[in-house]
Amino acid sequence: MFRDFRLSVPPGEVVALIGPSGVGKTTLLRLIGGVDTDFDGEILIEGQRANLAPPPGFVFQDARLLPWFDCVDNLCRVVAGIDARRAEDLIGRVGLGHYAHAYPRQMSGGMQRRLGLARALAANSRLLLLDEPFVSLDSVLVGELQTLFRSVIAEEKPTVILVSHDPQDAARLADRVVLLGGRPVRIATELVFDLPRDQRGPLDTVRLAQRIVEASQEAVA
Repeated sequence: MFRDFRLSVPPGEVVALIGPSGVGKTTLLRLIGGVDTDFDGEILIEGQRANLAPPPGFVFQDARLLPWFDCVDNLCRVVAGIDARRAEDLIGRVGLGHYAHAYPRQMSGGMQRRLGLARALAANSRLLLLDEPFVSLDSVLVGELQTLFRSVIAEEKPTVILVSHDPQDAARLADRVVLLGGRPVRIATELVFDLPRDQRGPLDTVRLAQRIVEASQEAVA
């Protein structure tokens, strides 16, 4: 799937990976996260091979919560070294302070995604891998979650790799967009946004999303 593929992400950068379904975006996240190790080549995270580096904070398309545990235990039982006090602090930071001891079945889909972000921050707040974190949510929830992600990114300054099919996600959250295509997978083109994330208004987001769409069309032309 990948051959002669090179991608470098500086610390603190938010990179969005965009490409057609099945091109390998999620596979690339799994390789970076050390989940898939059967490949030829080298992936380094702060100088360490990916499978030997501290596990990243992973936010999946679905929350993947443990239904028999409450919010606190969904962090403490999954992430080594996290105690209840730290878990409650993180849960509060994502806006779920009153639900620390609620169970996933008692929470909406948006709340479950928030808890997934808290768990990712508990695992590794320096490297976040986001796999379609806003998929299947309505536009209001997407806006709320994107605002939350922007706030967390501004505070923690993690390195972030975001997989999305929606140019709007990248236009609002990313510093750089990497468009993937072809077989084997290649980087078709890259876009670097000069306007900082915290200075982008709705019209800026629309304009940048249109740039992504146009670049995608040119890449496959």
